Amino acid sequence: MTDSPASLLPPQLAEIRDAFLELPESDRLQLLLEFSNELPAVSEEVAAHPEMAERVAECQSPVYIYVELTDGRVTMHATAPAEAPTTRGFASILAQGIAGLAPEEVLAIPDDFPQSIGLTKIVSPLRISGMTGMLLRAKRQVRERLAA
Repeated sequence: MTDSPASLLPPQLAEIRDAFLELPESDRLQLLLEFSNELPAVSEEVAAHPEMAERVAECQSPVYIYVELTDGRVTMHATAPAEAPTTRGFASILAQGIAGLAPEEVLAIPDDFPQSIGLTKIVSPLRISGMTGMLLRAKRQVRERLAA
């Protein structure tokens, strides 16, 4: 899939999106479940200080994210319960897709990215809203880190 200049995704997010879109709809949920098993562990600091992470209220499951900016690169830490694989998969997509990006690249991610990966007919709108909430919080935290 080709991006227009206005909606250019960072390469790793475009690759993730394309991986979903290249599959028949019936197989996309399996890929999401694979992502749920690949959610990166949070850093030792975030694990030791869970209060650093922000709850994503749009998610029914208890999902927490924390974005850090180190040497001009973004890392998104996320926790989501194993018994919520869809939500965990969405957190993993974002954590992996944002890892190592410059803040400006994260801020340029279209807010409707969650709707672009071909899952809107497979998962509930509430779950897509949860992923959108994660993305918007991550972008807000990036703006806050830049302002600090």
